[in-house]
Amino acid sequence: MSEKVVTFGEIMLRLSPPSYLRFIQARTFEVIYGGGEANVAVSLANFGIPVYYVTRLPQNEIGDACIQFLRQYGVKTNKIIRGGDRLGIYYLEKGASTRGSKVIYDRANSSISTAKIGMFEWDKIFEEINWFHWTGITPAISQDLADICLEAVKVAKNKGVFISCDLNYRSKLWKYGKKPSDIMSELVNYCDLAIGNEEDADKVFSIKAPETDISSGKINAQKYKFVGEQLMKKFPNLKNIAITLRGSISASHNTWSGVLFNGDKLYIGPNYDITQIVDRVGGGDSFAAGIIFGFLRYKDDYQKILNFAVSASCLKHTIYGDFNLVSIDEVLKLMGGDTSGRVSR
Repeated sequence: MSEKVVTFGEIMLRLSPPSYLRFIQARTFEVIYGGGEANVAVSLANFGIPVYYVTRLPQNEIGDACIQFLRQYGVKTNKIIRGGDRLGIYYLEKGASTRGSKVIYDRANSSISTAKIGMFEWDKIFEEINWFHWTGITPAISQDLADICLEAVKVAKNKGVFISCDLNYRSKLWKYGKKPSDIMSELVNYCDLAIGNEEDADKVFSIKAPETDISSGKINAQKYKFVGEQLMKKFPNLKNIAITLRGSISASHNTWSGVLFNGDKLYIGPNYDITQIVDRVGGGDSFAAGIIFGFLRYKDDYQKILNFAVSASCLKHTIYGDFNLVSIDEVLKLMGGDTSGRVSR
């Protein structure tokens, strides 16, 4: 495949108590790396898509280790810039049954959060690139990063690069005084594809699916056609809207599906009953990666694009860590109806 993708955002050191221990019980932490846009990059690399991850990392051994962590999964890291004082950290306490997971951020003054306009040479970064993916997490970090995102989407649009955005609302990050809707509206206006979960459009733009109750665990997929229509009305450049639909029965048991709206028809994906979640972090990112891969591989076969994305992200829930380490064949097997989980010999 000749398509080349760039993703941009913050990757962090992830520290988690072993198994399902609470923070207060932990005497050791399991160490990996993760972050929304990096998660998408790893998924795409696993699917054979040439993908470059762009961020800013400290010039020290922790930054080096992070780069090596990405490289082992096939992500191209030569567009990463170095500088700043530290890598951001997030602590994850995994929930179980009726106890939800918990995240604590320690990312103030991270290398990416102190980046300034002009540090990223977007003209060079987008040379021979077909697709650019960013998320709402990045402009939520600081006004400078919102400005850098705006700089990036403007250059990408001028170069004819297809632009996707995962709305990814994070209430704990929008702290610098600007309304998320104001910042995101200007940025999403440059996008061709918007992705989100069942409540992102409501949290960011006050566009809510009618007659829905997220907390009940029961979601009517048909109602999300309204969300797609309203987003396209607000942002005329959008060509497609993809939304994950998670029914949270408990922290360990979810239903999982998604919809794709192309301005004409609402496509509804398979509905999976995930009764034993290993790690749900990165589920939405794996869906976004599946959507991107689907458009690159399957073009206008919207149902197949959506089915691939929902199936890939369903499998992510069985994998520890932020990254979705599954192959195309494993996704296609699940798409074909094989949910047995039998040993492959």
